[in-house]
Amino acid sequence: MELLVIRHALPLRAASSDGSPADPPLSEEGRRQAALLSGWLAHEHIDALYASPLRRARETAEPLAAAQGLEIALDPGLVELDHRASEYIPLEEIKAQDRDAWLALVRGGLYAGVDMQAFRRGVVATFERIIASHAGGRVAVVCHGGVINAWAGHVLGIGAPHFFEPGYTSVQRFLAASSGERNVASLNELAHLRGR
Repeated sequence: MELLVIRHALPLRAASSDGSPADPPLSEEGRRQAALLSGWLAHEHIDALYASPLRRARETAEPLAAAQGLEIALDPGLVELDHRASEYIPLEEIKAQDRDAWLALVRGGLYAGVDMQAFRRGVVATFERIIASHAGGRVAVVCHGGVINAWAGHVLGIGAPHFFEPGYTSVQRFLAASSGERNVASLNELAHLRGR
């Protein structure tokens, strides 16, 4: 089967006033990215569509669901590392405003207090369950950069928790054989954002 693992589109910056988890919607640019993604995949038949329950993933999946005539299956096993944080700042904003803070984050601060091995085990179990449910099909999964790194790192045998930067609405393609082999077909497909 073919697994299309998609990073969510660009969200807004958000902070909760009461300490509850921040769950930002897509920005205007993010909505444009999600529409371009849906158009890019219009020629590909997709059998099922999964998404993280976080708003930025759900809203990215909605145009694709409408175009393909699919329901979005929300799966809590696809949530990001920061899903309990009371503030969400896109990494690009941190990088532009405070390079030292950005370096600290990407060098390990993103994972402070997170059991990365447990996180990866949970991500892998979620993807294996999705694969087992759709033998021979093509499934799209809209999730987050940390989730994508965990799954791709598992398939490639890379231990680093964050070894590449998937772009917003990037498509990562994996092939999953019923005999257990898992292969990478592509990483970081972004042609839909560059125009035709």
